This record gives sequence, C-alpha cells and structure tokens, in this order.
Amino acid sequence: MKNLIVFLLLLCSLTSFSQENTNERARWFTDSRFGMFIHWGVYSGAEGYWKGEKIRNDNDYAEWILYRNSIDRDEYLTLLDRFQWDEIDPEEWVILAKKSGIKYITITAKHHDGFGLWDSKVSDYDLGDYTNPKRDIITEMAEACKKHGIKLCLYYSHWVDWEHPLGWNHSREIYKLSESDYDRYWQQKVIPQITELLTNYGEISMLWFDMWIHHSESIVTKEQLLQLKSLIRELQPNCLVNSRLGLSIEEDPDIDYKTLGDNQLGDKKEDFPWQSPATVAHSWGFHSSDSQWKSTSTLLKSLIGNVSLNGNFMLNIGPRANGDVPFEISQRMLEMGKWLQVNGESIYNAEAFDLNKDLHDWGKITCKQDGNIFKLFLHVDNWPLNKHMNLTGITSNPEKIYLLADKQKSALSFSHSGAFTQVMLPADQPDPYVSIVVVEYKSKPEIMNRLVAKTSDDGYSLLPGNQNPQPQSMEITPPAKYGTVPAFVPANGVTDFSWKIYVDKPGEKRVDVSYSFQGNRNNSQIVLKAAGQSLYHSVNPTGQTVGEPNQDWYIDNFESNKIGMIDFPKPGFYTIELSIQPTEIDPIKFQWLWIK
Repeated sequence: MKNLIVFLLLLCSLTSFSQENTNERARWFTDSRFGMFIHWGVYSGAEGYWKGEKIRNDNDYAEWILYRNSIDRDEYLTLLDRFQWDEIDPEEWVILAKKSGIKYITITAKHHDGFGLWDSKVSDYDLGDYTNPKRDIITEMAEACKKHGIKLCLYYSHWVDWEHPLGWNHSREIYKLSESDYDRYWQQKVIPQITELLTNYGEISMLWFDMWIHHSESIVTKEQLLQLKSLIRELQPNCLVNSRLGLSIEEDPDIDYKTLGDNQLGDKKEDFPWQSPATVAHSWGFHSSDSQWKSTSTLLKSLIGNVSLNGNFMLNIGPRANGDVPFEISQRMLEMGKWLQVNGESIYNAEAFDLNKDLHDWGKITCKQDGNIFKLFLHVDNWPLNKHMNLTGITSNPEKIYLLADKQKSALSFSHSGAFTQVMLPADQPDPYVSIVVVEYKSKPEIMNRLVAKTSDDGYSLLPGNQNPQPQSMEITPPAKYGTVPAFVPANGVTDFSWKIYVDKPGEKRVDVSYSFQGNRNNSQIVLKAAGQSLYHSVNPTGQTVGEPNQDWYIDNFESNKIGMIDFPKPGFYTIELSIQPTEIDPIKFQWLWIK
C-alpha cells in the first residue's frame, strides 16, 4: 500500500516540459535569454542635471529630465552641443554586447522626449535634422548588429511624446487632450515612423513599446493599438511585440511576450515568454550621480533566476554623450560574458525545470534536452562547506554528474535513493560567482514535487510556507519591524501543519520548534507525529526581546525549543505532522520546525 501511495504521488507531481505557449516568432527570443538595453538620446548630454539642478524626482531616471524639469522643447536640444560626434561609434556598443554574451540589443529609437535617433522624414525632431554631417544611429546599429550576428530590436515610445503638441504628456491629466486630437498625433507621427523603422533598416527582430499601463487606463484606444500591431505584422511578420504595447497577453494571444516592471524579476514559472528589463545601477539614461551599482554576482543570479522560471533578462547600458559606457557597467557585463563563455550552455536555449523554484538553498535549476540526454544544470551560488550538495525531489537515477567548467567532464561521485541525490564536490568551487553542476539522465527525470528539501547542512527546515499542498485557509503573518519579527502563523485554536520529507540516512534525529508565546505557563502543548512515533512539548512563555537597542524597540521573542528525538528506521518518505494546541486566549505564534 505504501508503494502504491508513493507511485500515485509521483504521477500527480509530474508536469509537462517545454515552454508551451511560445509562438514560432518568439523561439529565437526564448533561446537567447540574455539581451542588452541601450538608453541613449538627447538626455544623455544632461547627465541628470539641468542648469545645475538635479532631475526633479527622487527616482533619478535621467531620461525623464525634459519632463521633470519643465525644459523648453527647443532649448532641450542645446544638449546636443555636448555630444562628441567624432567619438561616438555604435559598433563599440555592439562589440561590448558580443563580448558579454548578449544575443539581441534594444536601443531607444524614440524615447518619451519624442526625439528620433534616425533621419526621419516624418518629423524634424530627430538626429538627421540636428547633426552635420547627418547621423542616423539606427542605420549604424543595424549595420553593426548584422556584422556581429546580434539581433537588432527597437524601443519606441508610442503612448508618451513630450515634444508633439498633440502627444500624451502627463500634464494632460490637468490640461485635457481630446481623443480626436490624440489620434491626429497617432496617425501623423506614430504610424508613419513605425513604417519608416520597419521599412528602411532591414530586419527588426522586436519592437519594444513602453506603455506600462493597460490601454483602458490611458488615452490610447484598443483600435489604435490593433492598427499599430497590424501594421507591424504586415511590414515585418516576424517582428516581436511586447505586452507594453498596451495589450496584455491574456487579452491578445498575438502578443509575443510579457514585459515585467522595471527591475522586476520573475517570481513564478510561466509557460509563455517573458522578460525583465533591468539596470546595472539605477537610472536608465546616464546619470553622473548614480552610484547604486549591482554586483556581477547579483546580475548573474538575476539572469539565472529568470531563466530558471522560463524568463529572459535584458540589461541596460546608458552611454554618455561621447558614446562611452560607464566603466562599472562595462566591467560587470564583460565579467558576465566570461562566465557565459564557460557556462552559457546552462542559459542559452535552457528552460525551467518542474521542481519548486525555492526548494533548494544552494541555488537554482535550469534544464534542456540535448539529443538523447536530458541535462539538469544546478546553479550553485553558495558552495557547500561540507563538500557535498543535496538534490531533493528527483526519483530517477542519474547517468552521470560533472562540473560544467570541467572540459574533461570528469565524473563526480554521487549516491541516489528514492527522491534524493547527494553529489560529492571538490574542495574548490570552479567559479567565484556561480558554479554549475550538470546532472545527466537518459530522459526527462521523474519528480516528486511535494517534498521539503534537505538543506546544505543536512537538516530539514519545515516552515508554514513550504507545506505542500499549502492549506488555503492558513494565513501567514509576514515579517514586521524591519524583519526583527519573523513570519509566523498565529495559532488561536488547534492548528495543524503537515510536510513530507525523504530521509536518506536512517537513525535518530533531533526535532526543534521555534515559537513565541506571551501568555502564562499552562497546559498548551505542541504535538509532533512522525515515523509512527509521537513527541509532546509543553509550551513555555518566551517573553520579549529588544529588536533595536536604545529605541524602545520591544518585540515578542521567538525561541527555539527541543521537542525530542525521532527514530527514522529506514530510508524512505515520511510525513511530519505538527499540531499546535493552545488552551488559553493568547495565541501560540509558530515560526518553524527543524529536524536534523
């Protein structure tokens, strides 16, 4: 009977593999995974300041300075006098992208300031009308991208346009603009300029729009958006369109992928293409005061985390008015490129695996089918000091395990039983950022997705939030007071919890529980049942503690208590049941259970 139950659980836990809701146009996009964003325009000459005044918004998005600092439309263009045109070479940006492992580039052909980086015949507010000799950055980017095998994508601000008298400017919330007048802007500028961009510059792989709200909340109509999308499909049928067009992928399945918020990383596996636009520092356009530089490790973990959930990562550079990319940005991107030279197999054309994204404490998992071999890539960002790593939830036996950085693919020793694999690691990690362990199988491995993983230090951390399935009626109180009060579940009455674990090494294990109780000593108790045994713990008052010295910061104390020892007689699957049983009005605030 026990084997039958385990078999049924396995069947229930199996899910299909592949990023299913991806159209043929977007296959290159989901294979590429890593892109470059380039924010460069007139605003680059301001460097975040206008006439000595910093941009008037603490978000410090330097590319918004025309609007934020109420600069005159024509005077704004005097910033072009600061551009050193003999030094500006877009091919250098493309070469940086190539060395960084980038597969596609999106450049701001027209940002919200309405200024075009090409020689537009539709408007006189563009580089062709304000450079001598004329510069057309889109032409130069197209040639460089073709030369170096990078896909060219264009950012075009369709909704907002601060220079056109009938374009949307957020001051229109005060000084109204009629829909008919806005449509004149749409037909006179947006449609003709998109036509230019898709006609005169060869293959455009993607148009990146930037309406961060749904069309129902804006002046733009659904009919206008459909007109624009139809034009794109007519002129370049393979050009991708993102959800910031103003149409969600749920509303229009013809939208190719979803764009998350600025610097918003993925938090769940999706079966449709999606992408995070991100910065190395904070501002998108160059800002001379920007200092919030993300580390290379942080950026790599962001890329890996997105790919592990079927997402892309598009990382921004904000060149200066002479074309230079800030050193802090180029340094990090080149370091990412060196990492990808060794580990790119785990990113390009890789997908999410079916296990819970937060199951393991050592890092993330990506995977791919490689001929007759199915590969798991274990991204280890915290190399275990005990020189072994624990992989929980896979019931199939591996064929081979090795380090991706090892060109010889020397086999690592491992053991496997049930739903647990332990890999013996070398003393030194192969990469200072993120090291990758490759696990090969004959076919896609079967999983059990309802287990709590064994931690890197060989224990089991059982939390209210990693029960599986999670009780729908159970509410977890989030951390408070800047995290000095941890997350917990208040047990006002009898409250039950349940977890499943796989024990690979039988024997006695200690059980500890952490809780807060502010009542008096009484008959309240905590009962634990596992492996046919029961433990009983009398609840004790935990008192209070000082969260931050000298600030009258008094909080309820959460204290670890030993419940006792449980003997797990043999390797196998075990259910851990915990019952919190208060006998008075004061709740018992349960935090965690620890077994080791």
